[in-house]
Amino acid sequence: MNSLNQYLDLYKEHRSLIDSNSAHALNILRSEAFSRLSDTSLPKQGAENYELSDLNRMLSPDYGLNIARVPIDVNPAASFRCDVPNLSTSLFMLLNDSWAEAENARTNIPEGVIIDSLRHAAHAHPELFERYYGKAADLNNPLVSLNTMLAQDGLFLYVPKGVRLEKPLQLVNILQNGAPLMALRRLLIVIEDEAEAKMLVCDHTQNPDIDFLTLQTVEIFVGERASFDIYDMEESTLKTSRLSSLYLRQQADSKVLIDSITLFNGTTRNEFHCSLLGKGADLRLLGMVIGDRNRQTDNYSMIRHEVPDCHSDELFKYTLDDEAKGAFTGRIYVQEDASGTEAYQSNRNMLGSQSAHMLSKPQLEIYNDDVKCSHGTAIGQLDPMQLFYMRTRGLSEATARLLLKQAFMADVVDGVRLPSLRDRLFRLVEKRLSGAESLCRDCSSGCFDQNK
Repeated sequence: MNSLNQYLDLYKEHRSLIDSNSAHALNILRSEAFSRLSDTSLPKQGAENYELSDLNRMLSPDYGLNIARVPIDVNPAASFRCDVPNLSTSLFMLLNDSWAEAENARTNIPEGVIIDSLRHAAHAHPELFERYYGKAADLNNPLVSLNTMLAQDGLFLYVPKGVRLEKPLQLVNILQNGAPLMALRRLLIVIEDEAEAKMLVCDHTQNPDIDFLTLQTVEIFVGERASFDIYDMEESTLKTSRLSSLYLRQQADSKVLIDSITLFNGTTRNEFHCSLLGKGADLRLLGMVIGDRNRQTDNYSMIRHEVPDCHSDELFKYTLDDEAKGAFTGRIYVQEDASGTEAYQSNRNMLGSQSAHMLSKPQLEIYNDDVKCSHGTAIGQLDPMQLFYMRTRGLSEATARLLLKQAFMADVVDGVRLPSLRDRLFRLVEKRLSGAESLCRDCSSGCFDQNK
């Protein structure tokens, strides 16, 4: 079975409709993506780096696609109140895969910064757009080719040289439809030399009884001495699948933090392809997964040290209960001339039931002797002695388990570099581990509220 065939047929039949409802700069790569997909097949479950994820199964349902760009009659402020503040001033949204923004969203955005619909940015800034679009993402990845062939909208963020965004940006992705739907999102982020920005991206599903699939490709370019933090939080449903491929190109003396937070989901595969291309580049890649019921989360990372004197630090933690499944595959690649590399990778996992399963495969591929590198993994259960000790102090078993799981996740939460978001995330994790069914819907608190 090759689930790609239905999408190849869709593209052949409706190419003119797809192109006419997009931008020329987006359409340029569609034919090449189609050719790549026509000559490939999806990796099977159990193949290297795909021990858990079954891409054919995830892509096989007959999802609807909004290739005609039918407008969505939704008021963002009325339809959703996320655990992200400043809804009236700095909130940007993708409704399924269509751009929307709240009233006064551009208030206090510095001159020269572009935050816009991907489609509109491709029309309005074609030279800038074409300089970066498709230059990081790998069309040999069938998920990237499929996204490139069909995606028509998304987010474009451009921060010019030397510009510092004082307030974090907020992008909320909402899935909402009355029938099964695939949302094709493309994010293109460019942080020029000596610029600085922070962004929180949240995924939410409004219809728990509808099947959704998000197919997302993210390209990030960070210039010399620039700084960029991105926090990607998923709060979807059991019937939501997510396939996300992130590509980072990082230049000299830049600092990047990528923090992937999976609180609620159905079936998720996140890929992180990070290239450190300039001396002194510093990357921190963090991940947190809280899984229960039959949720499935697969994280794959490739960090490439291509020049000397770069640093990377990677930490992923999972807590899995019930029949949840998790997988982590992480590879650090150090090129022959990348002397002075420091690269650290750790995966720690806590299983709360006999039916939960975790697969972990940390890897180092090093071609230089002048490096400091380490990797490790651990899979275990709650320490019965710690539980016993806390019970002797008068705590119930449920409370003791909650506190131990919170403590287990603490260093991932501590890695958040914004105090207000870090405090909110501690509360979200506590609610999630306590068994809350939803964290953000109808919430009025603010992850980025600088006054709290």
